[in-house]
Amino acid sequence: MTLEIDRLTITIGGRRVVDDLSLELPAGRRLGLIGESGSGKSLTTLAVLGLLPAGAEATGSIRLDGRELVGLPDRELARLRGRVVGTVFQDPRTSLDPVMTVGRQISEPLRLHEGLSRREARARAVEAAAEVGLPEPEQIVDRWPHQLSGGQRQRVVIATALITRPALLLADEPTTALDVTTQAEVLALFGRLVDERGAALLFVTHDLAVLSRVADDALVLSHGRVVERGPVARLLQAPEHPVTRGLVEATRATTWRAS
Repeated sequence: MTLEIDRLTITIGGRRVVDDLSLELPAGRRLGLIGESGSGKSLTTLAVLGLLPAGAEATGSIRLDGRELVGLPDRELARLRGRVVGTVFQDPRTSLDPVMTVGRQISEPLRLHEGLSRREARARAVEAAAEVGLPEPEQIVDRWPHQLSGGQRQRVVIATALITRPALLLADEPTTALDVTTQAEVLALFGRLVDERGAALLFVTHDLAVLSRVADDALVLSHGRVVERGPVARLLQAPEHPVTRGLVEATRATTWRAS
């Protein structure tokens, strides 16, 4: 399944916050959207989901396997979210419901889209928890989010996004709230699961070092426009645009401080 975005423009209050953005993401590929805060990265992913904030308007085309998503009724978009398109957001503390057990949250998309019984859904949640590397999956699915570490909570979010085996995975700054070691583990998990399942991954970040571990190619955004695109390795080694060069310098400075 291929995601195709053609000349996407998003306006808020008459101001263009994403301007004429185009990309193609086929199955089995991993594409990064990178740029500083306010560059339009997250709004692009929200447009794919049909979840733009009130007052925002999208024009252009967003097609998933040839099906146009712009202008699609919300009821139809809701059928895609969590089933065909899985999403992992930045902070698992805000993504998880504190009054629902881990297993119930992992299995919620199954119950919603596939109508499984609670028993069947729990069994699938245990399998999903094991697949993303959560310890003692039989026990952990009965725990509450506050009983888990930050890295474990993010693995729960990933398991929830992947449990229906979506064809497209959107990851919006999913490692920002994690420590360096956990971040590396989660990035490796993304790569492995996407490769094994042949899904497409759209990965949003402001950090080229992170992107180099998980994406094949990238688009660099600045003030809503694509200013450079290409393989991540080339962007790191020979950036052409001043914005990309600034991101590379920031990456090297961060790496130097961490070493």
